[in-house]
Amino acid sequence: MPDKATLERAKKDLEDGKSPSTAAGEFVKQEIDHIREGKHGARSTKQAIAIGLAEARRAGIPLDPPKRGSAATKKAAAHDNEVGQDQGPAKAPSKKRSAAAKKALKKEPRAAASKKALSKHAKATAGAAKKTRAANAKKPATPAAKKRVKAAVKKLGKAAKAKAR
Repeated sequence: MPDKATLERAKKDLEDGKSPSTAAGEFVKQEIDHIREGKHGARSTKQAIAIGLAEARRAGIPLDPPKRGSAATKKAAAHDNEVGQDQGPAKAPSKKRSAAAKKALKKEPRAAASKKALSKHAKATAGAAKKTRAANAKKPATPAAKKRVKAAVKKLGKAAKAKAR
């Protein structure tokens, strides 16, 4: 369950017109803080972020499911969104399942929330995004765009020949 302060900060972000991912960042920050405080651990920085995003979805932040990832991950994200958007009475969580999850997370290392690990994750993510942008920039978006580019090149070629005469 997210802290009251985290919920208020996320709500304020949304009211200020910021994107849902910015509001979800508050939950990710809270999760990183929990790991640093020793409440529990995480196997990796990626897992810590995923836990924070799941909490955000369950708290009602309208985040889209991930574009990339396994079908199970997408399904879980969609389910979390439904739970967060549902205004009906909340179903009590299974005590055994909650206890088991906490016990498993307590055994995980705390290094996932270190400055070094977060920096490494940020750099790797930024590099991947940069490569994707570069690849997308090199190819036309659609066949129609290809035709427009060809027509423009042809037109420029004719204009250059006419100017040369």
